[in-house]
Amino acid sequence: MMRVVMTGATGVVGGHVLPRLRAAGHEVVALSRRPPASKDPGVTWIAADVTTPGPWQRQVDGADAVFHFAGESVAARRWSVAQRARLRASRLDSARLLVAAMTGAARAPGVFVCASAVGYYGSRGEEDLDEQAGAGRGFLAELCVDWEATARRAPVRTICLRFGVVLSLHGGALPRMLPAFKLFVGGPLGRAESWFPWIHEDDAAGLALHALEASVAGPVNAVAPGLVRMGDFARAVGRALSRPAVVPVPEIALRVLLGEMGTSIAPGQKVLPAAAQRTGYRFVHETIDAALAALLSRRDARTV
Repeated sequence: MMRVVMTGATGVVGGHVLPRLRAAGHEVVALSRRPPASKDPGVTWIAADVTTPGPWQRQVDGADAVFHFAGESVAARRWSVAQRARLRASRLDSARLLVAAMTGAARAPGVFVCASAVGYYGSRGEEDLDEQAGAGRGFLAELCVDWEATARRAPVRTICLRFGVVLSLHGGALPRMLPAFKLFVGGPLGRAESWFPWIHEDDAAGLALHALEASVAGPVNAVAPGLVRMGDFARAVGRALSRPAVVPVPEIALRVLLGEMGTSIAPGQKVLPAAAQRTGYRFVHETIDAALAALLSRRDARTV
């Protein structure tokens, strides 16, 4: 049994990882600004703002692993100057303090799994992007570069999971898209020919646990092997809901409505899960049709 410290345990990815850790018999210490009432004796919730130093850092000492999934949502609001500062602080300050706690621990954890994003690569058109590809340009790319650089200062084996769009009914992009499709006005966001890197929530959590146990370090692209373009994705959503996918949202409209944040929704990146496949991870949902069928057949999909 391991003792695991986790930030972001109520988020899309962390909320899926936590029950898997418990099912495997591991003890979890979850750090959260607003801890929920938990009846699981194997989960200890601690109220903490992980962007500021505090007693919470002592939890890292003696832990076997640290998962860091906390961070302000990039799609929460337009990227104003103040919002960009919040996005950076929520990721870099928290990662820096976790690294400091590991560095000063009497018994440091064996592994640090830190979230990142495919935004690292910027918009790259038709270029194949495995983990060896260089960083792109723009705010999101620069944020990911600095986030990963901070995480890599940890004195332990460190994995940076570069998540694509995580498909889930409990947050992220998909619940925002479904109402339009259900009203027969769904379609591609931005250019239909842009590559759309995605991953089902089951595999997002599965890769996090794979990183914990496998002989892997450094960046890992957390994306499904079934590459699709935005138009393919929209048509797959339409098929899953028995709805058309013929009303596109032009790229210029995304820019007007969302500013630079629009590029995070329609990124245009052909990202390959090379490290995951090389280290033996077996995807549960390899194709977009299978992933959406698994999600949208669930009873709670009817209320989204």
